[in-house]
Amino acid sequence: MRTEPDDDAAVLHAVAAGDERALGVLVARHTPWLRVRLLRRYADAEVVDDVLQDTFVAVWRGASGWRGDGEVAAWLWSIAVRRLVSRLRHHKAPTPVGTEQLDTRLASAEDLVLQSVTHGDLGAALLALSPELRTVLQATVLDGLSTREAARLLHLPVGTVKSRASRAREALRRSLVALPTTDARGA
Repeated sequence: MRTEPDDDAAVLHAVAAGDERALGVLVARHTPWLRVRLLRRYADAEVVDDVLQDTFVAVWRGASGWRGDGEVAAWLWSIAVRRLVSRLRHHKAPTPVGTEQLDTRLASAEDLVLQSVTHGDLGAALLALSPELRTVLQATVLDGLSTREAARLLHLPVGTVKSRASRAREALRRSLVALPTTDARGA
């Protein structure tokens, strides 16, 4: 395989030609960030590892299906997310645990913040957004994608992603500003 080290398109073309070493390069290059982002969506590392394996098997089988009109990373992310969603559709949902059974002393600070976001005012404000606005926010804020990456992933023009992100932030701002506030000193 003769490729520049950072040329994902050339590496993917080599994978499409049957080069197993090229697949290894792609796996080594993209598994770390894919794993982190998938774990943000679903916290079971075992399931995420299975999804990653499925993702790269799909890449091996379907590398020739990449149209070349976007970044390889965005294409890989779209495959990984679809594989995760598919896996979760067939995965038995965990039994809910009551709050009285949770030991909050073992919860990390990040877990507590995410729980308050999910179940607090911000979570409610996010759920009030239209799916189009919420999807853009999830891609750009929670998944940390750039506007350009989010546009490719969501199959939208960059301008549409920017305008939806702006509208979503404004809607959240209006929703959260309307909530009663308390003084930080408890007064």
